[in-house]
Amino acid sequence: MKVLCMQISGVNGEGAPKQAGINAQFFFVRAHTVTVLFILTCVLVYVTLLEETPQDTTYNTKRGIVASILVFLCFGVTQAKDGPFTRPHPAYWRFWLCVSVVYELFLIFVLFQTVRDGRQFMKYIDPKLGVALPERDYGGNCLIYDPGNTTDPWHNIWDKMDGFVPAHFLGWYIKTLVIRDWWMCMIISVMFEFLEYSLEHQLPNFSECWWDHWIMDVLVCNGLGIYAGMKTLGWLSMKPYQWQGLWNIPTYKGKIKRMAFQFTPYSWVKFEWKPASNLRRWLAVLGIIFMFLLAELNTFYLKFVLWMPPEHYLVLLRLVFFVNVGGVAMREIYDFMDDPKFYRKLGQQAWLVAAITVTEFLIVVKYDPRTIMLPIPFFVTQCWFLGIVLILSWTLWRFFIRFFLVSFFFLPPPHHGRCMFVFLCGKFSFMLPPSPMQDVTGYISPAC
Repeated sequence: MKVLCMQISGVNGEGAPKQAGINAQFFFVRAHTVTVLFILTCVLVYVTLLEETPQDTTYNTKRGIVASILVFLCFGVTQAKDGPFTRPHPAYWRFWLCVSVVYELFLIFVLFQTVRDGRQFMKYIDPKLGVALPERDYGGNCLIYDPGNTTDPWHNIWDKMDGFVPAHFLGWYIKTLVIRDWWMCMIISVMFEFLEYSLEHQLPNFSECWWDHWIMDVLVCNGLGIYAGMKTLGWLSMKPYQWQGLWNIPTYKGKIKRMAFQFTPYSWVKFEWKPASNLRRWLAVLGIIFMFLLAELNTFYLKFVLWMPPEHYLVLLRLVFFVNVGGVAMREIYDFMDDPKFYRKLGQQAWLVAAITVTEFLIVVKYDPRTIMLPIPFFVTQCWFLGIVLILSWTLWRFFIRFFLVSFFFLPPPHHGRCMFVFLCGKFSFMLPPSPMQDVTGYISPAC
């Protein structure tokens, strides 16, 4: 308890803080389990004894489901295990963890319904849903300057300037803060545009002009968002993280500044993915990119199969949800990759995000298999086949062929059996020695 108080007061060994400051800070981070239980009990007693229950079955069903969810959230916010983030408050991240559980259960319920019942069930959330909607086609006339339109020759550009332009910029700004790597962000950005090219025969929404793909999306919206995100990451990595208790700050200006910094990280961890360092990290990075792209595709396919317009608030709430849980999940994945001996299991938020992404895709497959199974054009299939062959070839060379060449040409024969054992375990990393004459035993570090 003493160590916890010293950490949250931000003393860092510079002298004992005021006891009042310690008590105030500790009160702020406490879960307040008894207080929450007392308030929850009072609300339930009021509903049971003092409030008259309406005779509307539909209304009572909705209110009962909402009340059950709220009770679960109260339990989770006070009792769930803390994750890697503590700012602005640990309860904030516990809340989103519980929301993840609720959302996954909702997806499971929708998955087990028939297509008709699942779509009509959305009417209980919003009566305007449950009606088939036409998909908007962003392609068509792709002239940047249309001389045939004397009124406004630039109308094609203005037509594309909808609410999704700032959403693209803000989305990639946040994704950069989540991934914390310029190369991974650019790869995901470019890969998604290739996916839109490949799947525009399934969803007309993916049909865009070439300059909409590569200029407005990749260069302008996504590129500027990634650039702003990298600048923010640079500031966060250089920022000093020496916290001082609010009651230990003498000036009001300092207190206000300390309150504003409560919404910044408590400490900063720079992500160094190093995908080419060993096979485990390479496969993990490929898996992260794959899940990112699948979650992006789910955004479009879900609203297509569940008949939700793009501007509906449920689409926005899903994006807000992933913004809040994505950072925690990525940090847990990085910790699991970086130190598998200490983090022996995948984090709870990362596990839920992966389960949610897969469940969303299964809903898409079940609700509209005809669209998913539309044959991909032959030239698109050839491009993807070539890309997969190149990735597999590089993987075999980098982590298998190159390893055997180094081990059998630079190591003496007695070490060959050991290298074979390391190879079969699948946990190895090595560097080429500075010279062929130097002993390379120290350059091969098996982990099994």
